[in-house]
Amino acid sequence: MRQGVGTLTVMSAAMALLAMAAGATRIAAQGAGQAAGAGHGASAAAAKAAGPATAGGSVARGKYLVSAMGCDDCHTPTKMGANGPEPDMSLRLSGHQASMTLPPPPPPSGPWTVAATATTTAWSGPWGISYTRNLTPDKATGLGEWTEQQFIDTLRTGRRQGRGREILPPMPWPAFKNLNDADLKAIFAYLKTVKPIENKVPEPVLAAPPPAK
Repeated sequence: MRQGVGTLTVMSAAMALLAMAAGATRIAAQGAGQAAGAGHGASAAAAKAAGPATAGGSVARGKYLVSAMGCDDCHTPTKMGANGPEPDMSLRLSGHQASMTLPPPPPPSGPWTVAATATTTAWSGPWGISYTRNLTPDKATGLGEWTEQQFIDTLRTGRRQGRGREILPPMPWPAFKNLNDADLKAIFAYLKTVKPIENKVPEPVLAAPPPAK
């Protein structure tokens, strides 16, 4: 299955809308305890609305966001299970596997301009070929050496660590950049807790610029 390349439709707007909806979700402010005064209750509610205060709470929030926003859909390879394709959780969030040899992508035809591998970890389109990144905390090939600020800058600017190359489709960073700092920090905190997997993802292949007129 991993050797096959399947053609998909142009990225659905629903995917971006789902990401926006998940990103817009926030922890609702809770009322203060009966013994607390009104002023103390307002402060407590505001703190809870901004996000969890404890490291454990941040990790739990990050796990929720990573799951709700569909990060596994592209960054976790699929495998064939008893009921068809399913995420290979032994390789969770490790991105496109370096061991996977691919033929050239199929040429676009008519309105079908985007193609993806059956693992959903490699995509081709007008931009070229992109491979989903290793989000595990492996120091050599993943996010192990990244800082929290580099992670935030990446999603805010659409550039690697905020200053490198542009992030290519289908990564919906224009939607994810709308997450608040507390949520982005929670996502990073959670990614630091998943199993590190050594997997050097290939660099993207950029499409040739259009010929000069």
